[in-house]
Amino acid sequence: MTIGEDGNPRIYYPGDYNIAVAGHRDIDYREQVLIGYGVDTQVITLTTPGTHVETPAAAARFAGLVNDAFAAVVRSKGVRFAALATLPLNDPAASVKELERACCDLGFRGAMLFSNVNGVGLNDQRFWPLYEAANDLGAVLYIHPPHSVGVEAITDFWLMPVVGFPMDTTLAAAKLVFSGVPERFPRIQWALCHLGGAIPYLAERLDRGFEAFSECRANISRPPSDYLKQFYYDAVNFNPRAVKLAIDFAGVDHILAGSDYPHQIGSIPKMLETIQGMELSEAEKTAIFGGNAARLLGL
Repeated sequence: MTIGEDGNPRIYYPGDYNIAVAGHRDIDYREQVLIGYGVDTQVITLTTPGTHVETPAAAARFAGLVNDAFAAVVRSKGVRFAALATLPLNDPAASVKELERACCDLGFRGAMLFSNVNGVGLNDQRFWPLYEAANDLGAVLYIHPPHSVGVEAITDFWLMPVVGFPMDTTLAAAKLVFSGVPERFPRIQWALCHLGGAIPYLAERLDRGFEAFSECRANISRPPSDYLKQFYYDAVNFNPRAVKLAIDFAGVDHILAGSDYPHQIGSIPKMLETIQGMELSEAEKTAIFGGNAARLLGL
């Protein structure tokens, strides 16, 4: 970590860094930004690189501290914030305990998972006890990328956050479906960031893989798109044609307003402008702006 000329900490990880601006560090400041843009509620999560870059013991301790802090924010700020838990994903057994604590004791609706955990895919069976617990809880699992696999190929031109993030989310979702996780654990509610990466665009190709290759049918009984249409997709893609593609794929009831605020590449006004400018009914816009998330998260 370094301190930039602007006085903000910079947290580095392979191929990218986060500038921890006031919106990352000062919840009162963040609240005022949301009020200024007319945002009633924002779901908060721990950003990259996540606790799993630490030793398992440190990861478990840090995850607990983060979730306690999130719970305090939710209590103190009323309906302004909701939270999804962070988990020590390099220790699946500790992740099970922390998910159960976060949902049962702290009142969270689920957790954010990273699309790979120190290079290990979410489809790996070491994580299946976590999915069993999440299934029992009917939890929401929201997938966000850390540094992507193969990051060494995309360290120039800021391709890691620009291309690597959506590609790693795409890879994680495809692996989860083909490995049978959503079929085996049907009560989990899955959500993908950044409009699901390329999932809405590539779903037809995944279905063709299911038809062509026996390995793609080994763990699932239906085409991949059947499962992926049940996922939720946050609208952190400010191209209205891309959002329309996601709506056409998964339905307007599975699209969630997202801005990536306060990251450098995020924008609350761009998100608002994109959704408001689309040819949707007011009821559909209302669903995207909050109704779908309220239903998903029990708000």
